[in-house]
Amino acid sequence: MTSTTPDKIIVNGDRLWQSLMNLAEIGAYDDERTGLCGVNRLALTDADAAGRRRVIAWMEQAGLNVRVDAMGNIYGRREGTDPTAAPVLTGSHIDSVATAGAFDGCLGVLGGIEVVRVLNEHGITTRHPIEVGVFTEEEGVRFGTDMLGSAVAAGRLTLQYAHALTDRDGLTLGAELTRTGFNGPADVRLDPPHAYVECHIEQGPVLAENGVTVGVVTGVQGISWQEITIHGRAAHAGTTPTHLRADAGLAAAQIIVHLRTMVGSGNYGDLRATVGHLTVHPDLTNIVPARAEMTVDLRNPDDARMARAEADLAAFLRTLEDSQPGLSLHTRRMAQTSCIPFDEDVQKVITQAADDHGLKHISLLSGAGHDAQEIAALCPTAMIFVRGEYDGISHNPREYSTPEACAHGVNVLATTLLRLAGQD
Repeated sequence: MTSTTPDKIIVNGDRLWQSLMNLAEIGAYDDERTGLCGVNRLALTDADAAGRRRVIAWMEQAGLNVRVDAMGNIYGRREGTDPTAAPVLTGSHIDSVATAGAFDGCLGVLGGIEVVRVLNEHGITTRHPIEVGVFTEEEGVRFGTDMLGSAVAAGRLTLQYAHALTDRDGLTLGAELTRTGFNGPADVRLDPPHAYVECHIEQGPVLAENGVTVGVVTGVQGISWQEITIHGRAAHAGTTPTHLRADAGLAAAQIIVHLRTMVGSGNYGDLRATVGHLTVHPDLTNIVPARAEMTVDLRNPDDARMARAEADLAAFLRTLEDSQPGLSLHTRRMAQTSCIPFDEDVQKVITQAADDHGLKHISLLSGAGHDAQEIAALCPTAMIFVRGEYDGISHNPREYSTPEACAHGVNVLATTLLRLAGQD
């Protein structure tokens, strides 16, 4: 890390906010549940492609040299004065869940572009290049694997594996990259950066609870996703005795209750378990479900305790299957990542930047997955969290960080990037 300490950088908060609101118009929809305007920009849909084109236009207007790799990852580069120096990378993603707000991922991408604009306006040059990245399919909603673009860029997953993934309509990621025009050349790749810093909304209540403005992220907890398919036997709800049923819906409910029991036992540390998707078939009032499909999301900051939780859940599924004649269970691994600690030196630069901006801050572990955990395999990495309102709700149209909070976070990002890149 560089030892130079240039003056702190202040971004144009109004322009940053306008960029966020402008991008949120792409994929906007009226959410009936909340009565608010939400964002639906699933990866490599027409809306995502339109958002990408707008971001590329902003990058080019800021003087960035834009490249797209074979995963559709976008890199905008501002050259440094040392042609041999590795770039300082920032960025995030702009794909969303189906019921999103305006800030998840987008703050990191548009914040990075805003930093470049301000450096240009002040005529500031850096020894290291600065790059802004947009990673494909971070959410994992459409193609079933989260942090997909960054995982391929970092080498954890292969391009061939990613291109073969399908959505629920049977469309492959590779075909959708081609259709949308984001299947870049194979020789474009992400070489190991000098450092990576990602600015992101917290997506939780911890910063607000502690009365602070920003968070210095120490790492990302482990994540395990799996899909469970339960096959039972359809039967008439009125004529089939309970003891003769193979009820897939009941089995799904038993799994949910068991997960909550595991969490409450304290035997697995700070385990969090969520069943976010559950469907039963044929989904009729008077028919015992013949099939149930569900997802299980496990989170844990301790890899050993996560492994024990996974093993114990698998044992419970076997016991459940054996306990009900006619019932069969099948599991499919969707995603799995270990707990990733972030670089202490980069955290120190972020902390000093927050101090220099007069912002209260705390250090905390991220409960959600981020592209930063993948890029950490390539270079020293850390994150900046920005405080959210309404208990930090995210993946929801109510997701909201104030203009001031966004500007504070990107001010810290700007000063951090400048110090890591080395002002000339």
